[in-house]
Amino acid sequence: MIKSMTGFSSLTREDDLVAIGVTLRAVNHRYLDVQVRVPQSLQDQEARIRAVLQQSIARGRIEVAISLQFRRPPVPMVDLNDAFVAALEAALERARARGVIAGHLTPGDLLRLPHALSIREQPDNGASGNEDAVNAAVTQTLTEAVAELERMRVHEGGHLRDDLENRRRGLGDLIERIAQAATSGQNDLQTRLNARIAELTAEQALDRTVVAQEVVRMVGRSDISEEVTRFRAHLQHWASLADAPEPCGRKLDFLLQEMNREINTIGSKADGPAVSELVVTAKAELEKMREQVQNVE
Repeated sequence: MIKSMTGFSSLTREDDLVAIGVTLRAVNHRYLDVQVRVPQSLQDQEARIRAVLQQSIARGRIEVAISLQFRRPPVPMVDLNDAFVAALEAALERARARGVIAGHLTPGDLLRLPHALSIREQPDNGASGNEDAVNAAVTQTLTEAVAELERMRVHEGGHLRDDLENRRRGLGDLIERIAQAATSGQNDLQTRLNARIAELTAEQALDRTVVAQEVVRMVGRSDISEEVTRFRAHLQHWASLADAPEPCGRKLDFLLQEMNREINTIGSKADGPAVSELVVTAKAELEKMREQVQNVE
């Protein structure tokens, strides 16, 4: 199946406990490369997150970002700086002994002193005791985000498949034209050789059997029937891979290498200017297909 490696999805799920945000970005990569960015409370779930992705995605660089926002408002904690207050009380006691001030510290006094009190949020913001529920919700949200990402990748893959299929058919036409031009070139070569042999025979006696064998050998060197047959087989194999349910990007890339090898051999063996022009066109099409296949999972 032809499926694009690029895609994007973003999903948010909310309940009474937590709001979960999942963002997935997928780009081309030779293998499956998963980059996970999660809150500290989910770091022990990274293996499960990777497993969810690996169930649906075979290749590509996937960036996963997960955020959590708990619904329970944070409970503030107020800490008294005992050392500071003790030092302050001692200083005030000395001041009272000298008659500089009178009275004692009040809560209002402490609130006006920034070093006396520190206010912070409690670490427990609702997650404690609900880890299993949070992890299950994260997995469900991630699964839905992956499904959305896959729909986008399949949709883009459909456009890739249409383009590649048109080029595959064009290559099929090109290889048939190359085969015809090569056959014509072989016939022209044999005609030229026969004419030259006739000229030489008129000048001196030649062993016609040996000459005929040499003509056959020279003409046979330009025979590309095997390469054409293999190229046709590669095109048929391409069609079967594109219609199969499994990811096929690597296999298509390998087929392109094989087809390019056959075209190079054809270009070096076949005779005739028409063949050379068609071979150049085929190479250009193969290069365009190679660029497109880099996007296929």
